[in-house]
Amino acid sequence: MLSIDIDGPVALVTLNRPEKRNAMSDALLDAIDGFFRAPPEGVRVAVLTGAGGHFCAGLDLAEHVARDAEGTMRHSRGWHMVMDRIQFGGLPVVSALAGAVIGGGLELAAATHVRVADPSTVFQLPEGRRGIFVGGGASVRIGRILGADRMIEMMLTGRKYGAEEGERLGLAHYAVGAGEALPRALELARGIAQNAPLSNYVMIQALSRIEDMSKADGLFTESLCAALTQTSPDAREGLAAFLEKRPPSFR
Repeated sequence: MLSIDIDGPVALVTLNRPEKRNAMSDALLDAIDGFFRAPPEGVRVAVLTGAGGHFCAGLDLAEHVARDAEGTMRHSRGWHMVMDRIQFGGLPVVSALAGAVIGGGLELAAATHVRVADPSTVFQLPEGRRGIFVGGGASVRIGRILGADRMIEMMLTGRKYGAEEGERLGLAHYAVGAGEALPRALELARGIAQNAPLSNYVMIQALSRIEDMSKADGLFTESLCAALTQTSPDAREGLAAFLEKRPPSFR
């Protein structure tokens, strides 16, 4: 259901339900949560992808459980908890996208920090066609990427975006050639793993939260982050490596 392969500081995490286009069941969501709750020791970056030519086709409707209002809200909040763990857990996450990135799959992708899209990628929020509303964080994460106006149109019409349109809109950061998404994602992950762990952690923790702040509060928080990182041993090593014209060796 969830395959994990570790190569040095990079963990490749693969949604492995290809017969379901990696549709999200509660068990798969729990497995994802388990990985990000306690990443293996030594892992500094994760690459998230899907088996069988698709990233994730959203909720597995075949396993849909009828819930009352309270149960639905609790289920939605459970998704929010897992997506927050991915976005704010401190581990940089690169997603390699292909095929279906639909509904909850797009919510999952939006919680990752770097997104690489294969030409086969299809971004869609089809909830309007099913008489429901997003529940896994799309109204915040995808709304901030697209803006409310474009997201409303996307949900009302069921519109699909491909990789290049997705890159232009910010749903992906890179649009690459056929079969290149995973190699490019792994390449980016290896580069990110060479950064100072503290600065990676602070970028993940701070920048999205600064977006929520007033200008004055954001600037004050930026100063705190600068003070924390620029006085660290890794900062001294980074400066020394630059002056000595060598790659840095962060702890």
